[in-house]
Amino acid sequence: MQGLGFVMTILVVLLIEYYAFTAFKFAVRSMKFPFRQLALGFYGLLTVIWFAMLLSLDYFRTADLDKGLRNVVIVYFMGLLLSKIIIAIFLLLDDGRRLAYYLIGLFYSKESTPLSVQSGMSRSEFLTKFALLFGGTVFATVMYGMSNRYNYHLKKIKLTFAHLPKAFKGLKIVQISDIHSGSFNDVAAVQKGVDMILAEKPDLILFTGDLVNNKSDEMHDYISVFSKLKAPLGVYSILGNHDYGDYVHWESHDAKHQNLKALKHVHAKLGWRLLLDEHVAIEKDGEQFGLIGVENISGSQGFRSYGNLRNAYHGAHQYPFKILMSHDPSHWDSETIHAFKDIDLTLSGHTHGMQFGVEIPWLKWSPVQYVYKRWAGLYQKGHQYLYVNRGYGFLGYPGRVGILPEITVIELV
Repeated sequence: MQGLGFVMTILVVLLIEYYAFTAFKFAVRSMKFPFRQLALGFYGLLTVIWFAMLLSLDYFRTADLDKGLRNVVIVYFMGLLLSKIIIAIFLLLDDGRRLAYYLIGLFYSKESTPLSVQSGMSRSEFLTKFALLFGGTVFATVMYGMSNRYNYHLKKIKLTFAHLPKAFKGLKIVQISDIHSGSFNDVAAVQKGVDMILAEKPDLILFTGDLVNNKSDEMHDYISVFSKLKAPLGVYSILGNHDYGDYVHWESHDAKHQNLKALKHVHAKLGWRLLLDEHVAIEKDGEQFGLIGVENISGSQGFRSYGNLRNAYHGAHQYPFKILMSHDPSHWDSETIHAFKDIDLTLSGHTHGMQFGVEIPWLKWSPVQYVYKRWAGLYQKGHQYLYVNRGYGFLGYPGRVGILPEITVIELV
C-alpha cells in the first residue's frame, strides 16, 4: 500500500478506531480504579498489535511463517477488524441520527420538538451497548470458526433421471472440491476427511478443482493422503482458477508454465484422471454415460477462463446421460443450460459458501449470494441439475462459520 491509497486506508482505520474506542470507554466507565485503567491498557495493547499487523501485511503475505501461526494472525486480524467495523457503523448511524435531530431542532422550539427528538440519550446508550455486544459476538464467532476448518460434513442427495442407463441406477458418486492444500497445517485432520470418503464406498469419485492455492509444491505433504482415494469406476479431476498460478508473482512466464505442468503431474501421482477439455465414457455392465471435464470457465468477469466446453463435449452426444465437471458455477448459467441442454448434471465448487453464513431449515444465507446466484447445494432448471460443493478446504480465512467443509455423496436412482 502506497501513496494516496495508503493515506485513505489509515484515515478510515483511524475513524473506525475512534468509534470502537469510544464504545469501549463507555463500557468500562463504571469500573473502579485500577480495573478501568487495566482494561483500557489491555484494549490499547490489542489495538497496537493489530495496527502492527496492518502495517506488516506485505510481510505476512510473503514470509515463510508456520501455517499455524499465520492462521492465528489472520483470524485475530480479521476478527478484530470486523468487530470494530460493526461497532463503528452503529455509532456512526447514531451520530447521524443525533445530527438530524439537531438540525430539526433549529427549526422547532423546544416545546414543539417531537417527543422522539428529545429521547436521544437513551437511544444512544442502547445503540452503544448493542454495538459492543454485536461486535464482541462477531469477534468470538470468527475465532471459534477456526475449530471448524477440518470439521468435514457429509451432504447426501438422491437424484432421479428417467434416461439414466439401468446399469447406473444406485450409482454412488462422491464429489469433493476446493482442497486448497496450501492452507492446510494438519495432515492427520485432513486424513480423517479422506477416511470419511472411503467409508462411503463410492463407485466414482469426482474432484472439481482448486487442488492448491497457487503452487504445485503445496501438495507435497498431502500426496500420500489423497492418493488413498480409490473407487471402482475411477477418480477424475479438473482444474480450478487457483490451479493456474494466477494469484502469485512468478519470476518468468516459463516458471508459471512449469508450475502448471508440475501440478498436472501431481494429479497423475495421485492416480486421478485429469480431464482437460475432454470427455470419457464411464462403463458398467456394458452400458455407458459421458463424463465431461473442462478447464476453468467463468461466467464472471472477475476470473479468467481457460476452458472450452464445445471442445470437451465434441462426440459426447452419443451418451444417453452426461455429467459435466466445471469448477465455477457461474458457467452453468452463462453457457451450459443454454447451449448444452442434454447435460443432465453439472458439478461445481469455487464459492466455498464464502466459509461464512447460515444454513438452517428455514434460512440459507451467505454474503457470497450477492455475488453468485448459485453458491451452495442443489439447483435445477428444467431437467438439468447443478450441484455446488461448499469446498473441502479453506482459503484466506482459516476457518468456517455456519458453512462447513463438505463431502458430497450423490446417489443416482
